[in-house]
Amino acid sequence: MTLSKTLRSLTLDLSAACLALAVWAQTADLSEGEIRKVDKEGGKMTLAHGPIKSIDMPPMTMVFTVKNPVLFGDLKKGDKVRFAVVREDGKLVVTEIVPAAAR
Repeated sequence: MTLSKTLRSLTLDLSAACLALAVWAQTADLSEGEIRKVDKEGGKMTLAHGPIKSIDMPPMTMVFTVKNPVLFGDLKKGDKVRFAVVREDGKLVVTEIVPAAAR
């Protein structure tokens, strides 16, 4: 292998490692919960969740607005998930949600 091919290969490996680290860092701040109800038509989801540090919320079960309908995906009642929430226009809004196993 030539030096330029080796450098190109190392650059690609480093890029992949950086991307993996960025994804891990984003999911490290997600809260954990379990879906209790999915209301795709209403754009809402009920979650039983642990502490949500980003908004200083203790564990409880509550209804959240889902920012983008795409986030519902194939999620269903009983699924364990990791998710991010923000306060937006007086509502608590889920901005990211993934199955708990997808860490």
